[in-house]
Amino acid sequence: MPDLSRQDDMGACLLWRPADRVDDGGMVSIEDVRTIALAFPGAEEAVSGHTGAASWRLKSGQFAWLRGPSATDLRQLAELGREWPEGDVLAVRVADLGEKEALLAAEPVALFTIPHFDGYPGLLVRLGVVDRERLAEIITDAWLVRAPARVAKEWLEQGLG
Repeated sequence: MPDLSRQDDMGACLLWRPADRVDDGGMVSIEDVRTIALAFPGAEEAVSGHTGAASWRLKSGQFAWLRGPSATDLRQLAELGREWPEGDVLAVRVADLGEKEALLAAEPVALFTIPHFDGYPGLLVRLGVVDRERLAEIITDAWLVRAPARVAKEWLEQGLG
């Protein structure tokens, strides 16, 4: 789990670093995602009804889910001169569109978006290029976005990250 002891100049916990850290040898797996996501209070794994892919959620909604491309995604990306990346992709919630844009700018190799996510506070993570520590930070942030305020506060105060 992320090191919550890192703090900015104002003493706030930093749950991510704006550096594009590409994995140096081993890819993270869906099992890594599962282990990280299910460690949070209230987290449950579900299977999407229309894709059959795994997702991790709280009562307030999902915070991370496996995301493959739809035919529409592929067509829209082709129109933009882009392609869906190789390997597994994880979608995650972020706090807002400002955070989304900052993360995309800071980590363009590991993180990306698609037209389907335009105006939506979520982004996509290439599991093949992100390391486990960074993945844990990304999933932690996504969980914090969806967790009830009291639960998130208690979790942060206990330093469970």
